[in-house]
Amino acid sequence: MLPVWERPEPQARAAPVPLSRAKIAATAIRLADAHGLDGVSIRKIAKELGVGPMRLYDYVLNRAELLDLMVDAVYAQIAEAGQHSEWRATVLAIVHRTRDATLEHEWFADLLGARPHLGPHALAVGESTAAALSQAPGVRDVDDLQRALGALNAFIIGALRREVTERRTARSTGTDLSAWQASLGPYLTRMLETGRYPTVARLVLDGAHLDAEETFHRNLTTILDGITGHPHT
Repeated sequence: MLPVWERPEPQARAAPVPLSRAKIAATAIRLADAHGLDGVSIRKIAKELGVGPMRLYDYVLNRAELLDLMVDAVYAQIAEAGQHSEWRATVLAIVHRTRDATLEHEWFADLLGARPHLGPHALAVGESTAAALSQAPGVRDVDDLQRALGALNAFIIGALRREVTERRTARSTGTDLSAWQASLGPYLTRMLETGRYPTVARLVLDGAHLDAEETFHRNLTTILDGITGHPHT
Protein backbone atom coordinates (compact mmCIF):
# COMPACT_ATOMS: atom_id res chain seq x y z
CA MET A 1 0.00 0.00 0.00
CA LEU A 2 1.39 3.38 -1.01
CA PRO A 3 1.69 6.03 1.72
CA VAL A 4 -0.90 8.78 1.69
CA TRP A 5 1.60 11.18 0.11
CA GLU A 6 1.94 9.04 -3.03
CA ARG A 7 -1.67 7.97 -3.53
CA PRO A 8 -3.53 10.20 -5.98
CA GLU A 9 -6.53 12.14 -4.76
CA PRO A 10 -9.85 10.41 -5.53
CA GLN A 11 -11.52 11.68 -8.67
CA ALA A 12 -13.95 14.53 -8.16
CA ARG A 13 -17.51 13.42 -7.57
CA ALA A 14 -20.79 15.12 -8.23
CA ALA A 15 -21.56 15.74 -4.57
CA PRO A 16 -22.85 18.73 -2.61
CA VAL A 17 -19.59 18.98 -0.64
CA PRO A 18 -16.33 18.73 -2.61
CA LEU A 19 -13.50 17.15 -0.62
CA SER A 20 -9.73 17.05 -0.74
CA ARG A 21 -7.02 15.88 1.63
CA ALA A 22 -6.05 19.51 2.25
CA LYS A 23 -9.63 20.39 3.21
CA ILE A 24 -9.89 17.37 5.50
CA ALA A 25 -6.57 18.21 7.17
CA ALA A 26 -7.55 21.86 7.65
CA THR A 27 -10.80 20.81 9.34
CA ALA A 28 -8.96 18.34 11.56
CA ILE A 29 -6.49 21.06 12.56
CA ARG A 30 -9.30 23.41 13.54
CA LEU A 31 -10.78 20.70 15.76
CA ALA A 32 -7.40 19.90 17.30
CA ASP A 33 -6.68 23.58 17.95
CA ALA A 34 -9.99 23.89 19.80
CA HIS A 35 -10.17 20.53 21.58
CA GLY A 36 -6.77 18.83 21.37
CA LEU A 37 -6.04 15.57 19.60
CA ASP A 38 -8.75 13.79 21.59
CA GLY A 39 -11.26 15.97 19.81
CA VAL A 40 -10.22 14.69 16.39
CA SER A 41 -11.87 11.71 14.76
CA ILE A 42 -13.06 10.74 11.31
CA ARG A 43 -16.67 10.97 12.49
CA LYS A 44 -16.24 14.47 13.97
CA ILE A 45 -14.46 15.73 10.87
CA ALA A 46 -17.18 14.33 8.65
CA LYS A 47 -19.81 16.08 10.75
CA GLU A 48 -17.94 19.40 10.45
CA LEU A 49 -17.74 18.96 6.68
CA GLY A 50 -21.35 17.89 6.34
CA VAL A 51 -20.58 14.52 4.76
CA GLY A 52 -20.84 10.89 5.75
CA PRO A 53 -17.79 9.39 7.50
CA MET A 54 -17.31 6.76 4.77
CA ARG A 55 -16.53 9.48 2.22
CA LEU A 56 -13.44 10.44 4.21
CA TYR A 57 -12.06 6.92 3.93
CA ASP A 58 -11.65 7.53 0.20
CA TYR A 59 -8.96 10.06 1.20
CA VAL A 60 -7.41 8.65 4.40
CA LEU A 61 -7.36 5.02 5.43
CA ASN A 62 -7.20 5.60 9.19
CA ARG A 63 -6.53 8.12 11.95
CA ALA A 64 -2.76 7.67 11.62
CA GLU A 65 -2.87 8.96 8.05
CA LEU A 66 -5.05 11.84 9.19
CA LEU A 67 -2.44 12.81 11.79
CA ASP A 68 0.26 12.58 9.12
CA LEU A 69 -1.65 15.06 6.97
CA MET A 70 -2.18 17.41 9.91
CA VAL A 71 1.47 17.30 10.91
CA ASP A 72 2.66 17.99 7.39
CA ALA A 73 0.31 20.96 7.10
CA VAL A 74 2.06 22.46 10.13
CA TYR A 75 5.44 21.73 8.56
CA ALA A 76 4.25 23.72 5.55
CA GLN A 77 4.00 26.73 7.89
CA ILE A 78 7.48 26.02 9.26
CA ALA A 79 8.89 25.78 5.75
CA GLU A 80 7.90 29.42 5.26
CA ALA A 81 10.99 30.34 7.30
CA GLY A 82 12.92 29.86 4.06
CA GLN A 83 16.63 29.83 3.41
CA HIS A 84 19.12 32.50 4.46
CA SER A 85 22.57 33.25 3.17
CA GLU A 86 24.26 32.11 6.39
CA TRP A 87 23.76 28.68 7.94
CA ARG A 88 23.14 29.93 11.46
CA ALA A 89 20.45 32.39 10.36
CA THR A 90 18.68 29.57 8.52
CA VAL A 91 18.65 27.30 11.57
CA LEU A 92 17.50 30.11 13.87
CA ALA A 93 14.67 31.01 11.49
CA ILE A 94 13.49 27.40 11.15
CA VAL A 95 13.58 26.66 14.87
CA HIS A 96 11.85 29.89 15.87
CA ARG A 97 9.21 29.25 13.20
CA THR A 98 8.78 25.77 14.66
CA ARG A 99 8.13 27.31 18.07
CA ASP A 100 5.63 29.80 16.62
CA ALA A 101 3.76 27.02 14.81
CA THR A 102 3.72 24.81 17.90
CA LEU A 103 2.31 27.55 20.11
CA GLU A 104 -0.36 28.17 17.48
CA HIS A 105 -1.14 24.43 17.27
CA GLU A 106 -0.30 23.07 20.72
CA TRP A 107 -1.25 19.50 19.77
CA PHE A 108 1.77 19.49 17.46
CA ALA A 109 4.00 19.26 20.54
CA ASP A 110 2.31 15.96 21.43
CA LEU A 111 3.48 14.48 18.13
CA LEU A 112 7.04 15.79 18.15
CA GLY A 113 9.52 12.99 18.70
CA ALA A 114 6.89 10.32 18.14
CA ARG A 115 6.52 8.54 14.81
CA PRO A 116 8.79 9.79 12.01
CA HIS A 117 7.49 12.81 10.13
CA LEU A 118 8.01 11.93 6.47
CA GLY A 119 5.54 14.10 4.59
CA PRO A 120 6.88 16.32 1.78
CA HIS A 121 6.89 19.50 3.87
CA ALA A 122 8.47 17.74 6.85
CA LEU A 123 11.18 16.38 4.57
CA ALA A 124 11.72 19.85 3.11
CA VAL A 125 12.18 21.32 6.60
CA GLY A 126 14.50 18.45 7.50
CA GLU A 127 16.54 19.01 4.35
CA SER A 128 16.86 22.75 4.99
CA THR A 129 17.92 22.17 8.58
CA ALA A 130 20.42 19.44 7.77
CA ALA A 131 21.86 21.35 4.83
CA ALA A 132 22.35 24.43 7.00
CA LEU A 133 23.93 22.50 9.88
CA SER A 134 26.27 20.74 7.47
CA GLN A 135 27.84 24.17 6.83
CA ALA A 136 28.57 24.80 10.52
CA PRO A 137 32.29 25.04 11.35
CA GLY A 138 32.19 22.17 13.84
CA VAL A 139 30.45 19.76 11.48
CA ARG A 140 33.12 17.91 9.52
CA ASP A 141 31.40 14.71 8.39
CA VAL A 142 28.10 12.85 8.42
CA ASP A 143 28.68 11.58 11.97
CA ASP A 144 29.08 15.16 13.23
CA LEU A 145 25.94 16.11 11.31
CA GLN A 146 23.92 13.30 12.88
CA ARG A 147 25.06 14.33 16.36
CA ALA A 148 24.31 17.99 15.67
CA LEU A 149 20.82 17.19 14.39
CA GLY A 150 20.22 14.91 17.38
CA ALA A 151 21.20 17.61 19.87
CA LEU A 152 19.12 20.26 18.10
CA ASN A 153 16.03 18.06 17.80
CA ALA A 154 16.29 16.96 21.44
CA PHE A 155 16.33 20.62 22.50
CA ILE A 156 13.38 21.52 20.28
CA ILE A 157 11.23 18.63 21.48
CA GLY A 158 12.03 19.12 25.15
CA ALA A 159 11.71 22.89 25.16
CA LEU A 160 8.45 23.01 23.22
CA ARG A 161 6.79 20.20 25.15
CA ARG A 162 7.67 21.91 28.41
CA GLU A 163 6.39 25.30 27.28
CA VAL A 164 3.13 23.84 25.97
CA THR A 165 2.66 21.83 29.17
CA GLU A 166 3.11 24.96 31.27
CA ARG A 167 0.58 26.85 29.16
CA ARG A 168 -1.96 24.04 29.46
CA THR A 169 -1.45 23.78 33.21
CA ALA A 170 -1.96 27.50 33.67
CA ARG A 171 -5.20 27.35 31.68
CA SER A 172 -6.59 24.22 33.32
CA THR A 173 -5.87 25.28 36.90
CA GLY A 174 -6.41 29.00 36.46
CA THR A 175 -3.11 29.47 38.24
CA ASP A 176 -0.53 31.85 36.87
CA LEU A 177 3.07 32.10 38.06
CA SER A 178 2.45 34.78 40.68
CA ALA A 179 -0.44 32.83 42.22
CA TRP A 180 1.62 29.66 42.29
CA GLN A 181 4.48 31.48 44.00
CA ALA A 182 2.11 32.97 46.55
CA SER A 183 0.60 29.58 47.40
CA LEU A 184 3.91 27.75 47.78
CA GLY A 185 6.06 30.69 48.87
CA PRO A 186 5.89 30.07 52.65
CA TYR A 187 6.76 26.38 52.25
CA LEU A 188 9.62 27.09 49.87
CA THR A 189 10.97 29.80 52.15
CA ARG A 190 11.04 27.39 55.10
CA MET A 191 12.83 24.74 53.06
CA LEU A 192 15.44 27.14 51.71
CA GLU A 193 16.11 28.56 55.18
CA THR A 194 17.33 25.12 56.27
CA GLY A 195 20.48 25.79 54.27
CA ARG A 196 20.36 22.38 52.62
CA TYR A 197 19.67 23.76 49.15
CA PRO A 198 22.06 26.70 48.64
CA THR A 199 22.18 26.52 44.84
CA VAL A 200 18.40 26.21 44.53
CA ALA A 201 18.09 29.16 46.92
CA ARG A 202 20.36 31.22 44.71
CA LEU A 203 18.28 30.36 41.65
CA VAL A 204 15.01 31.22 43.40
CA LEU A 205 16.16 34.39 45.16
CA ASP A 206 18.63 35.85 42.67
CA GLY A 207 17.54 34.38 39.35
CA ALA A 208 15.65 36.54 36.90
CA HIS A 209 12.15 35.65 35.76
CA LEU A 210 13.05 35.22 32.13
CA ASP A 211 10.72 35.74 29.19
CA ALA A 212 9.84 32.41 27.54
CA GLU A 213 10.82 33.53 24.05
CA GLU A 214 14.10 35.03 25.25
CA THR A 215 14.92 31.88 27.20
CA PHE A 216 14.16 29.71 24.17
CA HIS A 217 16.42 31.85 21.97
CA ARG A 218 19.31 31.90 24.45
CA ASN A 219 19.17 28.13 24.97
CA LEU A 220 18.99 27.61 21.22
CA THR A 221 22.08 29.75 20.65
CA THR A 222 23.88 27.76 23.35
CA ILE A 223 23.14 24.57 21.41
CA LEU A 224 24.44 26.14 18.21
CA ASP A 225 27.55 27.40 20.01
CA GLY A 226 28.24 23.86 21.12
CA ILE A 227 27.80 22.53 17.58
CA THR A 228 30.21 25.04 16.09
CA GLY A 229 32.72 24.99 18.94
CA HIS A 230 33.01 28.74 18.52
CA PRO A 231 31.05 30.96 20.99
CA HIS A 232 28.73 33.33 19.19
CA THR A 233 26.68 36.12 20.80
